Amino acid sequence: MYKNYCNQLEQQKQPQQEKMSDLAELWKKLSGAKYPDECKSLLKQCLTQELFDQLKDKKTSLNGTLADCIRSGAKNLDSGVGLYACDPEAYTTFKPLFDAVIKMYHKVDTINHPKPDFGDISKLDFGDIDPSGEMIVSTRVRVGRSHDGYSFPPCSNKEARIDMLKKTEEACATLPGELAGKMYRLEGMSKTDEQQLIDDHFLFKNDDRMLGDAGGYADWPIGRGIFHNPKKTFLVWVNEEDHLRFISMQMGGNLGEVYKRLVSGIQELEKKLTFAKKDGYGYLTFCPTNLGTTCRASVHIRIPKLSKLPEFKEFCEKLNLQPRGIHGEHTESVGGVFDISNKRRLGLTEYEAIQEMRKGVEEIIKKEKSL
Repeated sequence: MYKNYCNQLEQQKQPQQEKMSDLAELWKKLSGAKYPDECKSLLKQCLTQELFDQLKDKKTSLNGTLADCIRSGAKNLDSGVGLYACDPEAYTTFKPLFDAVIKMYHKVDTINHPKPDFGDISKLDFGDIDPSGEMIVSTRVRVGRSHDGYSFPPCSNKEARIDMLKKTEEACATLPGELAGKMYRLEGMSKTDEQQLIDDHFLFKNDDRMLGDAGGYADWPIGRGIFHNPKKTFLVWVNEEDHLRFISMQMGGNLGEVYKRLVSGIQELEKKLTFAKKDGYGYLTFCPTNLGTTCRASVHIRIPKLSKLPEFKEFCEKLNLQPRGIHGEHTESVGGVFDISNKRRLGLTEYEAIQEMRKGVEEIIKKEKSL
């Protein structure tokens, strides 16, 4: 850990004068934009002149600065959030700013996330939530994780990404049973493997300008990889957005099987890897919108009748669910199929998040059948 820290610190040094000049330009653009006509991001709303003056000279032990955290939001005034953590320490070093954004986004008055609790997976009280197979097309649960002691994309570098990929590949090589599989490195990937990953909708891209301006695609595709088992029901993404994303999925509505597989995978990888977390905040992620459980549980579900009702979104919101198109946020439904997922990530345990999603989807199924 100490060697990794020293290497990063040396590689990431940048003259302080240059850093301050960069910050001044970013602040000038952000503070000069009119709210809400030109910029209405959470960063814009929370970063006051007083707070800026309080934080502008601070930096983390990995040399992360305020400029690294606000660069994307200042360059992209149409951002919704606009704030990224430069490294795990950012949540402490720039606490007043991150706390303000976290509270607004997650709609909480206090930040007091409970300790991780996945429940006893041998005693789950749910399994297939659509036994008939008529409505749920597929089920997926994923979480984000960060390697402890490493910077996030705004301050990371090629050497660190390669090191994280190597450590993750070695850890994944020890996965037993149905979790076992192969790591596919994006750098030097064969055209055959690339096409197969595209066909499977597994291959992540480098086409988000906001993520790009936060350093998300630096040295692309070096240090990136995708691991999956032969059945393609357990995946690990390396250095896509967060350092790691663990994904469990399968066709149909058996949430119990999907959740058990994910928890088993996490528990196995925790034997080899150490993840960044903070008391009261849960697991730490690159974007403050994902911290806490970091858990997103979703189904692709056919709801042609319910989705046409004017109160559809309100119905979902009351259940703490988020409806999206099947190709992600801001996309449209296809054939009455929607992606329905849990909205809350902060302030509840992993098991509670899964139960909230499960009960909400059961209510959606009940409502659709009644129409």
